[in-house]
Amino acid sequence: MKIAINGCGIGGPTLAWWLKKYGHEPVLFEKAPAPREGGYVIDFWGTGYDIAEKMGVLPELKKDAYLIERVQTVTSGGWTTSSMSTKGFRDLTNGRYMSIARSDLARHLLNACGSIETHFGTSVIGVEDQGGEVSVQLSDGTEQDFDLVIGADGLHSKVRELAFGSQEQFEKHIGFYVAAYVLDGYQPRDELTYITHTKPGRQIARVALRDDQTLFLLTFTKDLLSQSPVDEASEKAVLREIYKDMGWEADAILSRMDEVRDIYFDRVSQIRMPDWTKGRVALLGDAAACASLLAGEGTGLAMTEAYILAGELHKTRGDYHVAFKSYQDRLHSYVTQKQDGALSFAGFFAPKNWFWLVVRDISLNLTSVPYLGKQLLASSFKSDLHLPDYSAA
Repeated sequence: MKIAINGCGIGGPTLAWWLKKYGHEPVLFEKAPAPREGGYVIDFWGTGYDIAEKMGVLPELKKDAYLIERVQTVTSGGWTTSSMSTKGFRDLTNGRYMSIARSDLARHLLNACGSIETHFGTSVIGVEDQGGEVSVQLSDGTEQDFDLVIGADGLHSKVRELAFGSQEQFEKHIGFYVAAYVLDGYQPRDELTYITHTKPGRQIARVALRDDQTLFLLTFTKDLLSQSPVDEASEKAVLREIYKDMGWEADAILSRMDEVRDIYFDRVSQIRMPDWTKGRVALLGDAAACASLLAGEGTGLAMTEAYILAGELHKTRGDYHVAFKSYQDRLHSYVTQKQDGALSFAGFFAPKNWFWLVVRDISLNLTSVPYLGKQLLASSFKSDLHLPDYSAA
């Protein structure tokens, strides 16, 4: 089958790789003019890690990975209030755990796609399911026919809007906004440490990257935002206003924002849909069931959904009616559980008052207590999902 995939982030290239392996003809479309660079660092483990290994990209990922050793919180004066070793993460995953820039993961997945037809600067803007095929309108003014269309185009999915309706029907606001950007030559650097400073409703985090770069992640509650920014200049103005009295290194971090040419700024939301498929259209990744940027496992979920969607199409010999149903039946409740867990975890980034901030720091310190620490972390790494083996289908 010839299958259009809108989105060239994590889920799209993963799906394309498996579809090609099973003999289909995937075509990737991406609105951005080129592969995205920079962006935030993600934790990578679980089924996503397993799928990367099956795809043969794990050795390349390890070259770009960061083996973060510690999560540390500090006061306005820089005094440490809590410190957590990440050794427990690696122990609970049998060493199958890494941190990596999302853009690096996406780049390696796309490189693995090799000769798969890929169009940057072109995206799906119209979908007409004609029963026997799908007519797709593209942003370059052309039309093409496909057997299936897959929306792997993120939280603000265009394919979801076209096939299922407006985002407002499915979006659940978690109550936070987040911004991320990278600076060159920032000092000080704390190598292999994720270091944060938090006040009620606000957090600044930084982590040292290669090539003398530092990534900053700013998280704040939506009640601190009086008006949504409309462009990059207003995004920077909002951040300066919200963090102007933050203390610690906030002034130094904010003073250099004019150097930033690519800032990520968005509300933190989940997408909750009763159905991920409609006719010959299916969604995956954040387009179908965004757990939120703060959940920590969105990339792994997207890769898992891509693997299973491609596998079910292979298993059913292209009977998309059966494959789409099996895809959702296998994953919907599992992903919903992950979304529910993410709601409770979001408060880690910006506790809404001093009480919960102190509770968070105490909890982080308790992870250093033998046996107790492992029990506290275990639920975060628990997975009831086992990847099916589609190789014999």
